Amino acid sequence: MKRVLILTIAGACAVAGAAWSTRHSASTAFRVCADPNNLPFSNRQGEGFENHIASLIARDLGERVEYTWWAQRRGFVRNTLNAGDCDVILGVPVGYGMTRTTHPYYRSTYVFVTRRDRGLHITSLDDPALRSLRVGVHLIGDDYANSPAAHSLARRGITSNVVGYTVYGDYSQPNPPAQLIEAVEKGKVDVAIAWGPLAGYFARKSAVPLELRPVTPPQDGVMQYVFAIAMGVRRRDSTRAALLNAELSRRQAAIDRILADFGVPLLTP
Repeated sequence: MKRVLILTIAGACAVAGAAWSTRHSASTAFRVCADPNNLPFSNRQGEGFENHIASLIARDLGERVEYTWWAQRRGFVRNTLNAGDCDVILGVPVGYGMTRTTHPYYRSTYVFVTRRDRGLHITSLDDPALRSLRVGVHLIGDDYANSPAAHSLARRGITSNVVGYTVYGDYSQPNPPAQLIEAVEKGKVDVAIAWGPLAGYFARKSAVPLELRPVTPPQDGVMQYVFAIAMGVRRRDSTRAALLNAELSRRQAAIDRILADFGVPLLTP
């Protein structure tokens, strides 16, 4: 959800596909709803930070991780969590209405992403340079609805130089939302406005050094750029939420280390 939920909000996501899950007894499995192709969050190979956090929690509970895979787009919650095929989504904004959310386990921000060799150092949506630079943003949804960044730029009359990249992208390729960060690396855009965990991870993999700076202001009218991220369970599942809250409190230091290893820009509460 992050990407679509954070990118609609907003993070950042993919294309629909048939759900898949192994069938085991719920009593012995930590059943996670996840996207199979969306690093740095999750993938089928278990390489994302949400995969690592799920494994950490499952070990503590004496369970194995069991995934229901479904591309994170419209219908994700309905076809996974609410269908009863899995019990936990590892990344949703606090207060997300389609789930009951746990206490947040990290807080991050949208960032400006530029090539370090350009020396642009953009930090504000009001920077005059944004009027002349090529600015990359994500487009959200089947109807290509605008992301928060696109709305904020449009409010300032910045439209003709904005380049949109669909967050769903080509799902036959690895990690479709990463195309926006690759556009900065390859010089297709001068600056991108992206969800921090996505940007931080792929900036580390870039062939050229990239610079990340938090978007300011963090609240631009109705557009929000800082989000507290929690786990989501079914709305009536207060028992599981309480269990996860206790586990998050106990394991916060280990979770912080995982997030740091993936380059997630972390904000203090």
